[in-house]
Amino acid sequence: MQNSTTSYLLLKPKDKPSLLKGLLLSFQHVFAMFGATILVPLILGLSVSTALLASGLGTLVYILCTKGEVPVYLGSSFAYITAMSLAMQQREGDISAAQTGIMLVGIAYVVIAAIIKMTGTDWLNRLLPPIVIGPMIIVIGLGLASSAVTNAGFVAEGDWRQLVVSISTLLFAVFVQVYGKGFWRVIPFLVAIVGGYLVALVLGLVDFTPVLEAAWFQLPDLSLPFKTGIANWGHYQFYFGPEAWAILPIALVTIAEHTGDHVVLGEICGENFISKPGLHRTLMGDGLASFLSALIGGPANTTYGENTGVIALTRIASVNVIRNAALIAIATSFLGKFNALISTIPTPVIGGMAILLYGVIASNGLKVLIKDRTDFSQSRNLIIASAMLVIGLGGAVLDFGGSFVLSGTALSALVGIILNLILSSSPKSEE
Repeated sequence: MQNSTTSYLLLKPKDKPSLLKGLLLSFQHVFAMFGATILVPLILGLSVSTALLASGLGTLVYILCTKGEVPVYLGSSFAYITAMSLAMQQREGDISAAQTGIMLVGIAYVVIAAIIKMTGTDWLNRLLPPIVIGPMIIVIGLGLASSAVTNAGFVAEGDWRQLVVSISTLLFAVFVQVYGKGFWRVIPFLVAIVGGYLVALVLGLVDFTPVLEAAWFQLPDLSLPFKTGIANWGHYQFYFGPEAWAILPIALVTIAEHTGDHVVLGEICGENFISKPGLHRTLMGDGLASFLSALIGGPANTTYGENTGVIALTRIASVNVIRNAALIAIATSFLGKFNALISTIPTPVIGGMAILLYGVIASNGLKVLIKDRTDFSQSRNLIIASAMLVIGLGGAVLDFGGSFVLSGTALSALVGIILNLILSSSPKSEE
């Protein structure tokens, strides 16, 4: 099976195409990743140029950690949007808590990678079965549903132009995802953003002032978490308050997703990436990439479903192509007018995309439960899922005297893990 799968590929992970062909393939990869990579910073109000820089640098770090054996491009993670947004709200827009939280996530990845190297993955599977992972993903997806609806303009006395833009954006994404063929199905976010932007432009909702004022080439808007002597670079300090620690439990979900992504990618490439170069290496690369991204003020990094889709469609699994795509992303982060143009994307466009995005994330949680054929006639499964959903979406807060606070996704994850460990399975489920 491995040989037949490998022969299906036009370029294998170790293959190096010619310079011109390699560049064209790399631009194709960047094109596929672009919409999803910039969507997260746009939703969170972070710098797009920083996210692009972090995406490229993170991918290079990952390639180094995996010895150039796995064709993976790292981009902005959707899973941390809710937790980062709440941390920023609680700090009145200050990103320091979210920034430190993602750095802690990166460290957690490295620690878990070391444990997996020594002990294997059985303990992780017992800690995070589908009945815990599924509801956690649902909570992540629906945590900011009200924010998406507000940004889309579905509010009392809202502007009809905003509604038209958000609905148009949503429909663009839906039609591309459902009816698109080939490569188009890999880039629904990018198509929807461009389509919604054009509608907003026609309706007079786009302000090009930032583009006119921006330089052609300029440094990305870095936000280092410590004071420096370089102007505009050091606005924040490390913040280890409760808002930062509350982001950490989400790492358990993304680690499970990371494992699944590499299993699927391995099937496409005819390789077993979990064994070689090893899950510990791929996790370490992902974790260090997220740490680096947060260090300069970017969102968490993650392996993309789009990455797997592009490789499956194009049959190009060359790590060399992925590396060049990362270099292109880094170069793009220095194009001042280009990044300023992205910043002019109106809020309704983001809101329309967020409606679909958050819903898709939540639906993926249902997909995990369905794929596992989770039996909700068993009381333990019903109790675990019910408690996690209500606590995660109901605004529950556990305050340890102000020194440490658990809420939302983090508290939901903790409750799910504890219930799963203390509630014994029925003989039927054990069988």
